[in-house]
Amino acid sequence: MLHIECPWCGMRDQTEFTCHGEAHIARPSDTASLSDEQWGDYVFFRNNTKGVNYERWVHAFGCRRWFNAVRNTVTDRIHTTYKPGENPPETLSDDSTK
Repeated sequence: MLHIECPWCGMRDQTEFTCHGEAHIARPSDTASLSDEQWGDYVFFRNNTKGVNYERWVHAFGCRRWFNAVRNTVTDRIHTTYKPGENPPETLSDDSTK
């Protein structure tokens, strides 16, 4: 069973959390000027990184707060979590991408 550290509540069981995809996506400031193709790229396309990835999570069955996590998508290991607005940790190297 995976345990995740909520930045507010501490270590909890994975069943309390929901992942909502890639973090730190640059949101377009003037959406009215985007073409349909540009809007579609923003809404639907993500990097889908194999290895270390920055993700947005919510403690859905706990404090209900959002936070970011650095997780390896191959090993499912969560390296660290941090609150929104905090600087993300520098890119972590992890050779477990096979």
